[in-house]
Amino acid sequence: MCDVLQIARSTFYYEAKEQPKEDERTEAIVQIFHKNRKAYGTRKLKTKLQEQGLIVSRRRIGRIMQEQGLVSTYTIAQFKPHKTACNEATTTNVLDRAFEQTEAKRFVVSDLTYVKVEHRWHYVCVLIDLFNREIIGHSAGTNKDAALISRAFATVQGDLSQIQWFHTDRGSEFKNQKMDELLGTFEIGRSLSRKGCPYDNAVAEATYKVMKTEFIHQMDFQSLHHLELELYDYVNWFNKHRIHGSLGYMTPVQYRQAALKKVV
Repeated sequence: MCDVLQIARSTFYYEAKEQPKEDERTEAIVQIFHKNRKAYGTRKLKTKLQEQGLIVSRRRIGRIMQEQGLVSTYTIAQFKPHKTACNEATTTNVLDRAFEQTEAKRFVVSDLTYVKVEHRWHYVCVLIDLFNREIIGHSAGTNKDAALISRAFATVQGDLSQIQWFHTDRGSEFKNQKMDELLGTFEIGRSLSRKGCPYDNAVAEATYKVMKTEFIHQMDFQSLHHLELELYDYVNWFNKHRIHGSLGYMTPVQYRQAALKKVV
């Protein structure tokens, strides 16, 4: 048959073997994509495929995604300015945009974002360790206040006094007696972004953008309890399964564990 069609036998054998491989790649890409909340693009899919022993170029991954109708929900973070009550405290910006930290819990950053639950606005607070971008604390509630932030601190595993600095923007919810007492009790230092400068808290801003794209905008929350359950599930995936480009395509937990091994 090869002689009749005037093709080399090697070409026939190559094509015969290539089709099963292509099916295997396609199946793996589809599984990884859906398993990770439709959030991965070609870079992260390539990394996860390599973990399975499949070497596939980003161009081919892109082609397979297009053929399968796979569109990543991830978008580039863009800051949209909005007016809120401002914390006029004289506290300085100790962090000073040093977002790359080499010590766990040296700087924890935070912010709040809004979520629609049925027809009412609710709010989410997360605490992010700059060392490995891990969400170490989280909470959800009906009010944008200090109680929401305090509940996020209550979910942090380990001794809160291990946190050296707490950095946020100048939202009024971060400056009140309840917050001062909590930070004072555990001797946590305070750092505030400069007035009107969201880039001083860029990691928190970017994390919320990712959360909105991968999580909040993909859900239809029926109640506060529903939001809390889904938030817990997302944070678990974010920390233990979602690979981060800034961490060398490791998960926050993998990065932390690898750092501990180096110390030992």
